[in-house]
Amino acid sequence: MTITASNWLYYHPAAGFPDRPAAGKGRRMIAGKNIEKLEQSSARLTVTIGKEAVRQSYDDLLKDYGKNVRMDGFRPGKVPASVIERKFGSELKIEAMAKVMDKAVEEALEGETLVPLAYAQPVLEGEPAFELDKDFTFSVSYDVFPDVVPGDVTGAEIELPQVSVAKADEERELAEIRERNAIVMDKVDGTKAKKGDIATVDYAELDETGVPVKETERQDFVFEIGGGYNLYKFDDDVIGMKKGDEKVIDKTFPEDFEYAELAGKAKKLSVKLSKLKEKKLPELDDDLAQDVSEKFKTLDDLKADIKARLQKRLDDHLRSLRERGLIDALLERSTVDLPASMLNAELEMRKRNLMQRMNLESEERLVQIVSMSGRTVEGLYDEWRPDAEKAIKTRLILDKLVSEGDFAVADEDMDAEYAKMAAESSLSVDDIKAEYQKRDMIDYLKDRIKEDKLLSGLADKVKVKKGKKVAFVDLFKENE
Repeated sequence: MTITASNWLYYHPAAGFPDRPAAGKGRRMIAGKNIEKLEQSSARLTVTIGKEAVRQSYDDLLKDYGKNVRMDGFRPGKVPASVIERKFGSELKIEAMAKVMDKAVEEALEGETLVPLAYAQPVLEGEPAFELDKDFTFSVSYDVFPDVVPGDVTGAEIELPQVSVAKADEERELAEIRERNAIVMDKVDGTKAKKGDIATVDYAELDETGVPVKETERQDFVFEIGGGYNLYKFDDDVIGMKKGDEKVIDKTFPEDFEYAELAGKAKKLSVKLSKLKEKKLPELDDDLAQDVSEKFKTLDDLKADIKARLQKRLDDHLRSLRERGLIDALLERSTVDLPASMLNAELEMRKRNLMQRMNLESEERLVQIVSMSGRTVEGLYDEWRPDAEKAIKTRLILDKLVSEGDFAVADEDMDAEYAKMAAESSLSVDDIKAEYQKRDMIDYLKDRIKEDKLLSGLADKVKVKKGKKVAFVDLFKENE
């Protein structure tokens, strides 16, 4: 048997080969080496091991076998080497070759800068001949940390929409506050259901004979009429019904319906309205303001807060859009030769994060859930790949620029950041500072401040162009 690129990892100690002392440990073995930089952030290491070191490594492994092997007719540790070679000959050569390559690669990379990425094992090239009394030469290729050449964004144009907070936006926010503080009460019997009412229904699909399909039955399902928060979207069909009414509804769903299991199909449904409630909105007065928060004394206080919050939301969003435009300009002008293994590691991390969020213990379960919507895990990777590549390149470029710049973080910078976070939360400055210290995240915060300083400096180099006028509500719809 010959060690090849596909099976070297099996014999590679890092891949879990039976734990034995490394052959020739402590001795230098390589007689020559060459490291060649390749395309796509990869490198090739070619190593030559002298025949004496090859033979010595094999003999050391043979002695190790002699100490541990158990064979009938021989006392432990007394099996002759010739007997061991007859029984394990090919396995001995293969294991010796693997150990020699492993130690040689480790030795050859000492002090070098073109070293393999942590998550990318070196790959053996070809099928090198391993003979015990000849010099042994082999090559491995591997991914290395990419070269990053940040571009110059001076003069780049970033287009931002023209948006302002209108009176209608403030009134809409106030109306939503009234909705959240509404009192829900039973409607008078005999009153018809209308949009905005809270309905409780029992429903089920019906088969061709009009019998409910058991697995589709739902009891006491509660939803707001007009909200569209039900599988079959029967809001309009419930309007006009009275408490206790039951009706059969025919629904035909479009080909692009949001739920694949219903897309392009016709369904007959039985719906019974068992309860009907309505919302009573509070008056627009000082009492409402005080119910919302104890910091408000009057309705004008609440309105002023709404205006300030909407303006801050707009400012933050426009700042985010400008930063995205800046990053895009930076990516267009920069060069990052991203290795495939780095991208694959990012995709794997996203998959693990998804499994964690979904509380899944195995990838098999993820495959099952994803397949329910007609998709595959590979398809998820394809969806994630463009964003993942952009995220990695952005991180590499920003890190490079920060490392090359002079971005000192003073105590005043830290205090300002703590104060900003405190203003946006219910915690005090001391509480936030203590939390960052407890979680050992002080360095993370400093890095974030450095990056903010970098982006602020880069923003001064670009030109902001006025885009089209957009309504406040439409701006946020576009980015939902």
